[in-house]
Amino acid sequence: MIELKQRDAAVRPHVRWLMLVVFCLITFFANRGALPTDIMESRNIVTAREMVSDGNWLIPTMNGELRLEKPPLPTWVAGVVEEFFPDSLSAQRAAAGVMGTLLTLYLFLLIRYISRRSDLAEATVLVFITCYNLVLMGRSATWDIYCHAFMMGGIYYLTRAVYYDRRRSLPFFALAGVFMGLSFLSKGPVSFYALLLPYIIALAAVARPSLRGRWGGVALMVALMVVVGGWWYVYLLVLHPVEAQSVFHKESGAWSNHNVRPVWYYWRFFLEMGAWSLLMLASLAIPYWKRHITVKRDYLIAITWAVASIVLLSLMPEKKTRYLLPSLAPCSYAVACLIVHFKEGRGLDAFSRWLFKVNGWFLAVVVAALPVVVYFFGVRRGTMDMADEMLVAIVMLIIAVWLAWSTTWNRPVAMASGIAVLFAFVEIFLLGAVGAAFTNPDARSINAVCSDKRVNTLPFYHPAKEAIRIELVYEAERKILPLDIDDSTAVARALPCALVTKRWAREELPAWLLQRVDTVAVGTYDDNKHPKSDRHYTSDFINHVTILKRK
Repeated sequence: MIELKQRDAAVRPHVRWLMLVVFCLITFFANRGALPTDIMESRNIVTAREMVSDGNWLIPTMNGELRLEKPPLPTWVAGVVEEFFPDSLSAQRAAAGVMGTLLTLYLFLLIRYISRRSDLAEATVLVFITCYNLVLMGRSATWDIYCHAFMMGGIYYLTRAVYYDRRRSLPFFALAGVFMGLSFLSKGPVSFYALLLPYIIALAAVARPSLRGRWGGVALMVALMVVVGGWWYVYLLVLHPVEAQSVFHKESGAWSNHNVRPVWYYWRFFLEMGAWSLLMLASLAIPYWKRHITVKRDYLIAITWAVASIVLLSLMPEKKTRYLLPSLAPCSYAVACLIVHFKEGRGLDAFSRWLFKVNGWFLAVVVAALPVVVYFFGVRRGTMDMADEMLVAIVMLIIAVWLAWSTTWNRPVAMASGIAVLFAFVEIFLLGAVGAAFTNPDARSINAVCSDKRVNTLPFYHPAKEAIRIELVYEAERKILPLDIDDSTAVARALPCALVTKRWAREELPAWLLQRVDTVAVGTYDDNKHPKSDRHYTSDFINHVTILKRK
């Protein structure tokens, strides 16, 4: 460990923490209800609702069926939120924002402890919170942000335990075990594989820490991790052994059967860094930077951690872009090493000077062009007026000039701050317009049934032979259970009810049933989030609701 730089110590800590908290508040909380829900949020919130309404806290259900595929901790949090703030998407996303903030703060603490440099930790966080994938996941009420936030805390405490006085390291090992257990209780082994294992590889390869005299602490950490992370699984195996084993087999098979992509699928991973893509790509020139970078040790830890994460993720058959979220942390660390190198290097080598200039001017030009993009996707589509466009143009021009100045006078930290301000401006003033620009103007959500007195007290069903999208269950704010419309006994038991169908009920119901029930059309609903011209527009979200009652 290198000594803390005196200039870092001179910076007022309260100012540093204040700025960090302000940026986190903007990144994860501003306009958090602006973007539409996705399928993962719908699943989580539907399960949380049923925890509250049916008391299924330990044995979760989703639309009336067992929901054991995901560990329950994030859904428990969603259930608590649902208890106090019913049907509030904003409140649900605020809980995810807290976890995004926790992830960012622990990353800051980790990098500051590893490097003994606050400037490097600050640069890492500036890069991290300006990665669009983090911005999206940190304001989405799903599982991913929970498991990685807890794991980052576990990694921080593990690092403190390894490098702290061995006689006083047990509390850190204990905290590491608890946080890792919470990560496992959030999404199983995902973060262990994608975040912890690559970090251990990097630390072992570069820093070579010694565990001599610390094995008791390691045993304590593992024991706490198993207890905290494993008790719910044991509970399931005892009370629902058949269902639990079936789900475990299904989930383990999903890793090799669902969304299978070739091993090179993540070759464009650096593009997930958004504004920092060029610097991330350049940071992969490991032989070059080993000879020239001023923060060599930190760079080697960061790039080893990043490469190990990408390689391990690439080895898994199932691949999705959002699975790259944990790799953003080491990638941000690697980019921050270049930023600090640019800042410190008196007499920088020619390639470093060229790289900084090209990256800075490219960002300045892109930012200067953003008002044109906003005009076509905002003003032309009617989601913004010209007054908003003028504000955007002025702010973007100021930021572009700032980036150009930072590039000209070799101010890399100022450049990073400019990008952070850009993101903050978009999150505060433009995120609502962005969400509106890509929604379906012709949508009529099934959520309207919540205020329709004709169906408020009726149970909802759908034909058993037709699948129901979980997004519709979320929007309807109630279960929509399967009903065998060919079974007279089942239908008689369900009446009166509301039936959700792809076609009008009179076209789907058998003739014998139409002779026995009256049908009252409630409405046709289109819950597509995308416009009709979009390739994602689908008839799955177009449904009819009909009241069925005895004649």
